[in-house]
Amino acid sequence: MSLESLVANSRPLKQSRRKFLKTSAVGGAGLVLGFFIPGLGRIAEAQAVALKISQPNAFLRVGADNSVVVQVSKADIGQGTLTALPMLLAEELDCDWSNVRAELAKGEDVFRDPVFGMQMVGGSTSVAHSFQQYREVGARARSMLVAAAASEWKVDPASCKTAKGVITGPRGQRLSYGSVANAAMLLPVPDKVQLKDPKQFTIIGKATPRLDTAAKSSGQQKFGIDLDLPGMKVAMLARAVPWGAKIGKLDDSAAKAIPGVRKIFTIPGIRGGQSVVVVADGYWIAKKARDALNIEWDVSGVEQPSSEQLFASYREAVMKPGTPATKADVSALAASPKIIDAIFEFPYLAHAPMEPLNMTLHFSGDACTVWAGSQFQSNDREAIAKVLGLAPAKVEFNTMMSGGAFGRRALPESENAVEAAYVAKAMRGTPVKIMYAREDDIKGGYYRPMHVHRVRIGYDAHGKIAAWEHVIAGQSILGGSPFESSMVKDGVDSTMTEGVLESHYAIPNLALSVHNMKANVPVLWYRSVGHSHNAFVMETLVDEIARSVGRDPVEYRASLFDKSAKRSKQALELAVARSGYGKRKLPAGQAWGVAVHHGFNTSIAYVVEVSLKDGKPQVHRVTAGVHCNMAINPRTIEAQIQGGVVFGISTTLPGNEITLKNGVVQQSNFSDYTPAYMASCPQVDIHVVPSADAPTGVGEPPVPPIAPAIANAVAALTGKRLRKLPFDAVKA
Repeated sequence: MSLESLVANSRPLKQSRRKFLKTSAVGGAGLVLGFFIPGLGRIAEAQAVALKISQPNAFLRVGADNSVVVQVSKADIGQGTLTALPMLLAEELDCDWSNVRAELAKGEDVFRDPVFGMQMVGGSTSVAHSFQQYREVGARARSMLVAAAASEWKVDPASCKTAKGVITGPRGQRLSYGSVANAAMLLPVPDKVQLKDPKQFTIIGKATPRLDTAAKSSGQQKFGIDLDLPGMKVAMLARAVPWGAKIGKLDDSAAKAIPGVRKIFTIPGIRGGQSVVVVADGYWIAKKARDALNIEWDVSGVEQPSSEQLFASYREAVMKPGTPATKADVSALAASPKIIDAIFEFPYLAHAPMEPLNMTLHFSGDACTVWAGSQFQSNDREAIAKVLGLAPAKVEFNTMMSGGAFGRRALPESENAVEAAYVAKAMRGTPVKIMYAREDDIKGGYYRPMHVHRVRIGYDAHGKIAAWEHVIAGQSILGGSPFESSMVKDGVDSTMTEGVLESHYAIPNLALSVHNMKANVPVLWYRSVGHSHNAFVMETLVDEIARSVGRDPVEYRASLFDKSAKRSKQALELAVARSGYGKRKLPAGQAWGVAVHHGFNTSIAYVVEVSLKDGKPQVHRVTAGVHCNMAINPRTIEAQIQGGVVFGISTTLPGNEITLKNGVVQQSNFSDYTPAYMASCPQVDIHVVPSADAPTGVGEPPVPPIAPAIANAVAALTGKRLRKLPFDAVKA
């Protein structure tokens, strides 16, 4: 989910000094340390005042047995924060990595993102925003441990050294961290500490296996969907079709007759609609009963869109300029020797994480305990509290491991948490797990918005651009959401345009405008958000200009980079050099494709090797050049790039689209919403540009450049330009 614009547009606060907080360890053992940095940005007015925190959960616990337990403030949705953030802390703590364990932190104010002011995961910011925070926790804890040992030895703390969890005194004295942890707890937390120079790192930058690898590979890792509590019931919902419909007639007699069904009732649904809830003793009973409901939906006054109609209206809209994101004189376009006039189409897309949405709540009447894999713990916690009539402090939010998300678990209005709270309210005193089937998520979920682009470019025989007119039509993700005030400026949703202005190309007279289309389809950010379609448009068009004037696509891109494009330039140069592009001869029937894109403050370039089989692109190899500044864990970067490549390839495959007919989604499962399977997965070689600068993100940036790189290879093979995703069959 892209939140770069949130930082850029948020109002800065007067920052108070950093507040470092400590609490006694459970059972009185060890050192426990936590701290909070008041946010630099705010999502809503309620967060405009620096948070007042008492008795926070600690970020770190050093046990008497030398164990180091790190509380990870970010949800782990597969991106590896459960390892990366402890690496940051452990580096400055100077502990033995083999003693480090990690736990997902609860939803608490102390764990709010130091920039966004809410506990969340999105925009590839987990490591970037926590880099300083977690290092300082480790450094302060180390200082306190050293001070405790120095006090016992009656020496100057500056004369002591640390390594792998052991403090060594000036005369060779040695004490383990665990042996002085209790004494360290009694000392004041230092206001200032000296952080390591990157040259001193022994953990950061090293390829490190994830702390959760053993549990996941052995099947022992528990996800939200695995939770089982004594006396727990399972709820399944029949949600309105189309969205916003009300219940006209309901016959639940067949469902009630199924053994194990405990309760059937209705709750408010999204977009003003209604949902029918079935609560039963288990998932399959609940699903069978839910499917046995006979519901006639009242669709009066409810829009029932179809994809063909929406695309037609979008195509009509882009034929004229919309709300301006930039203003420029494009009069030179008409007189240009060469003109490209292209329309691009992108469908709705489902996130389809392997673990469908689920949330377990136990509402006692005066408090509620929640177990969920959430990208927005703060929002979800507050939304649940509101429905149940509780203060947020009365909602204990346990963050669970998530089996993927890609934005699906980051609902601005917390709709899934709201419906779960309504169910818990009706089931007071009984723990209940609200579960989505795969079909529920794909047919009734939130989608990456449909978009249509029209781009007109005027340029000369050398590829010099005179003017670029770019019009985008699509739904606003942010309009009407809590994020609108900070991310929608002058009618332009920044998630719709991101990746055009940040392309790192020096494009003169760029006139970018948008049409905010209205449709009765719930939309949401999707892995790489606006970059997922804008990169395709930008990178295929730049490639087209280059080839149309006989210039090498790599050389042309380099000539078009602006002064801010240093990192994109380095990423592209690295990918080209390591791929053998221009030097190595490809097998007959294969062609090179190139794309580079900057998003989420990270630059990624791909050089791909592609052939055609039965009109479908076959990607044999991808060489990636990555510039994400400092590489915290190279293994995490490797996994993210590989996953992003496969995720992006999926968007090119026939069947990878959500289509609607009369307001009903036509896809329901992986059988008709096609992901990339093993046969579509190429060899991926990953090369990272070395850097000592503070890290940027790697979760979302790998997705945008892969589809245009493939399309550019297809153009090299066939001379045909692909203007839509997923790809239609092409002939060589």
